[in-house]
Amino acid sequence: MTLSDGILLFFAALAAGVQNSIAGGGTFFSFPALIFSGVPPIQANATSTIALWPGLLASTGAYRKKMPRNARILAPLCVVSALGGYLGARLLLHTPQRTFMRLIPFLFLGATLLFAFGKRKTGDSIHPDGTARVPWKAMAGVTVIQFVIAVYGGFFGGGIGILMLAFLTFLPLGDIHSTNALKTVLAAMINLVAVITFIVARIVYWPQAVVMLVGAAIGGYGGAHIAQKLNPAHVRTFIVCVGLAMSIYFLWRYF
Repeated sequence: MTLSDGILLFFAALAAGVQNSIAGGGTFFSFPALIFSGVPPIQANATSTIALWPGLLASTGAYRKKMPRNARILAPLCVVSALGGYLGARLLLHTPQRTFMRLIPFLFLGATLLFAFGKRKTGDSIHPDGTARVPWKAMAGVTVIQFVIAVYGGFFGGGIGILMLAFLTFLPLGDIHSTNALKTVLAAMINLVAVITFIVARIVYWPQAVVMLVGAAIGGYGGAHIAQKLNPAHVRTFIVCVGLAMSIYFLWRYF
């Protein structure tokens, strides 16, 4: 790894950490930077996952005051996130990436449109203490979808924040910042399991990962604080724009 590669990777990880804390999609900064610096695709994917995880953890700490407290929401979503993340990481180790990558533009576009136009019911279902009455059908549906997203997240991970935000809006979580907080925790859970799997498989490029760890942690913590100070409507608009941009990029890249 040259000095110029190190500088590129640090700032790519910094941008990825900020992006993940606000809307997800940080992989679109970190993954191309690793490819450009000469890391093979599968190893780049694994290294990117490890590099960005501390940034997600830092964002989780910054969002702690906004985190939903309802165990009926947290417990099932955390469990399926861990299981799905492990299965996705194992799938990456045994499956070529290109076939699955061709599905990504449609996943992004569908999730972004759902997030943009889906109606959220958050008014009278929120209790003063921050808990909520959760319809079991909505909870079951979101849990199944979260498992699928987690499998994808363990496999590649680009845009899982957009996908989770789209479907978490069906739960009575409160404002966009509470939804963002839960999204960040679930993403950290998915990537933690994937990180362990990749380390055991010994496919990580550690010099590159260490440089990116620092940038991602700084960006993740700072980005979470920035996001909470923004107008929720502006954050929502930004998330939709990111999703559309990623959809267009992958349509151009793989078709």
